[in-house]
Amino acid sequence: MFSLKNSFKGGLKINAAKELTENIPIQKITPPEVVVLPLAMHIGAPAKALVQKGERVVRGQKIAAAQGTVSANIHASVSGTVAGIEKRWLPGGKMSECIIIKNDFADETVPAVPRSPESLTAEAIRTLLLEHGITGMGGASFPTHVKYLPPKQVSIDTVILNGIECEPYITADYRILLEQPQLVIRGLQYFLKAAGAQRGIIAIEDNKPQAIALFKQLVQGSGNISVTACPEKYPQGGEKQLIKAVTGRSVPVGGLPADVGVIVDNVSTAMQAARSIESGLPFTERVITVSGSAVNSPGNFLVPLGTLYSHVVTEAAHGFKTPPAVIICGGPMMGFALQTLDYPVTKGANALLCFDESSSAAAVHAESTCVRCGRCVDHCPMFLEPTEITRFVKQQNLEAITNLHAQSCIECGCCSYVCPAHIPLVQYIRLGKQLLAQKK
Repeated sequence: MFSLKNSFKGGLKINAAKELTENIPIQKITPPEVVVLPLAMHIGAPAKALVQKGERVVRGQKIAAAQGTVSANIHASVSGTVAGIEKRWLPGGKMSECIIIKNDFADETVPAVPRSPESLTAEAIRTLLLEHGITGMGGASFPTHVKYLPPKQVSIDTVILNGIECEPYITADYRILLEQPQLVIRGLQYFLKAAGAQRGIIAIEDNKPQAIALFKQLVQGSGNISVTACPEKYPQGGEKQLIKAVTGRSVPVGGLPADVGVIVDNVSTAMQAARSIESGLPFTERVITVSGSAVNSPGNFLVPLGTLYSHVVTEAAHGFKTPPAVIICGGPMMGFALQTLDYPVTKGANALLCFDESSSAAAVHAESTCVRCGRCVDHCPMFLEPTEITRFVKQQNLEAITNLHAQSCIECGCCSYVCPAHIPLVQYIRLGKQLLAQKK
């Protein structure tokens, strides 16, 4: 049985498999000849292009503007010429218009506008988060400034920095914790000021003792910032699971963290927020993990946004040592399988995993009949009944899907992982959500 101290009910213990990259410092890669910047690389409305084909841009220039409250600005990640604006597929089956920039390798950058942290008001911080295009870097890519605009009737008292990184193989956040700890802490301080919150918590999974020790030392005496070590369990990094683990509060069904007085942000998001606020340079690059049995040189790499994964594998990981049988954007539990490397690195992309045929990640199992064992129910961190939801998805019974709260599923993949019948339960539930969205 799992201890529930600083943890949650449900979930499972899986092999973290982080040894390939956890001790490799972040390396900056050679910029590509072309970047492809989607206008919809965040949750919410796509940004609106501000440039045209043939126009020259510089790194950090705003090339697309946020549309509506839930949206994010996009900035050029290299200097060069706009080669075109065209629709392209993104991981997960989404299509987006993309601004394509041909790199001139001049690396001309917008003038930096450093700011004094002491002079910034809460409103000024929220404005800078919007202007610099800061979004969640843990995968969801929710525009960060929106989190700090809760309804007036809601009072935020706690901001949690998510340093769990519970998906196997991924170590990008871990390297940020070790290499940029002061920026992470300053980012949290900006978030606290923007939210008007009194308490900051940095949550780190207990399989990262070096990071835990470092941050406990750095926040000692800070008064309102603490470090919580959470037991290694998947999906400990889920927003609702993390809030329950470190505060004891339960986010209501259909509710948001703000409903219980909490905002959760990723540690890499905090780092990028502090860097952008203090330097005046927007969000144009990020750290991603490249790992798996098929690549020559696994590691963590600082990559310009819009870089194609084909360039990342060639320039950073030195190509494939064996032909990949499976390529995944993101983690093996919640990521998306790719059929090609011609996809761009986006703001929420934290990993590229490539496995050869010998890896268990490449194994393909035929779906068989549910044996009613109940394992999916036992391990579901959202207390759902995945096998029942799946049964009604196959029948396209939308009323039953709704009544079983399919929309509360966080798509963590625990149910599929433990299913002895190899039923792709999370994929069926995802389909059910799509059916409900179509009806709505």
